[in-house]
Amino acid sequence: MSLEVFTKQNFSDKIILWYETHHRDLPWRETQNPYYIWLSEVILQQTRVKQGLPYYERFVETYPTIADLANAPEDEVFRLWQGLGYYSRAKNMLHTAKIIHQEYQDKFPNTYDKLLTLKGIGKYTAAAIASFAFEEPVAVLDGNVYRVLARYFGISTDIASPQGAKEFGKLSQELLPEKKSHIYNQAIMEFGAVQCSPQKPDCMYCPLRESCYAYNHNKQQELPIKINKVKVKERFFAYTIFENNDKIALRKRTGKDIWQNLYDFHLTELDSLESLNDFMDTAWAKTDISVGKISSVYKHQLTHQKIFIKFFHIQINNSQLLSVFSKDLQFFNKDEAHELPKPILIANYLLE
Repeated sequence: MSLEVFTKQNFSDKIILWYETHHRDLPWRETQNPYYIWLSEVILQQTRVKQGLPYYERFVETYPTIADLANAPEDEVFRLWQGLGYYSRAKNMLHTAKIIHQEYQDKFPNTYDKLLTLKGIGKYTAAAIASFAFEEPVAVLDGNVYRVLARYFGISTDIASPQGAKEFGKLSQELLPEKKSHIYNQAIMEFGAVQCSPQKPDCMYCPLRESCYAYNHNKQQELPIKINKVKVKERFFAYTIFENNDKIALRKRTGKDIWQNLYDFHLTELDSLESLNDFMDTAWAKTDISVGKISSVYKHQLTHQKIFIKFFHIQINNSQLLSVFSKDLQFFNKDEAHELPKPILIANYLLE
């Protein structure tokens, strides 16, 4: 056996050995049900395990089968998702559930290639389902795996580039052991999440440190390399909360902007923080409308957007006046509003 092959085999063996002792007990690791595995993968995209676990448990309890999810009302699914963010995940998940229910009679395709044909299931998710549910020997490549491979093998190729995807994909497939490939996939993902973490990797107690390039060259914070950084856009939202006795007016967001299919208030988007702070004077100065409570400025951070928000409360005695501002607005009482799916910032504001 060549030195290169031995090194890679040794790498895989040590990762699995570490996993057997140090892995976290998580419910989706105790099943080969492709629906539960898929559900966990969708929830954990852009979400940490600690935050995502309660959502996974609630979804499994509420929709124990993919048929249950496929037949669920959209607003109900979004309400259960509330607080996770990236709501397009929930929309794609519901869409895919309907396809599997209607076209595949509730049975997931059992190969990587077939899973890729489903809308909303990309290369990573397809590999995860194929490996964990059906034990197909296909490598799973997520952010944790990129980090472990880049640090251990000293790979400086940009992980966000096509060349990086090709290089890491080839290496990760070569590292798959002939047996227990599904265990190894779980193991290297867990190793990256727990041992070889982004900011503070536990190099002192790492079983790979003696042969790890990053440890031996003090490059843990430099690797992996990701040049393609997301530009953050600033937006300024003035929310007008129309109130009628104990009811408040909300509307369902449409279009392809953020928070699609969630409910919010009457929105005026402005071009600066100064305009946001002056909104009361400029918007209602020439009307008979009296503005009540005005909130302070809230800041809401998304991956690619930073949103500054103020809430303006206005009492309307005649509910028919709502149509003057927007035909989409509708009054809801407190309980009804609570049940509607909303952006987490608005849900929290209503609880204050």
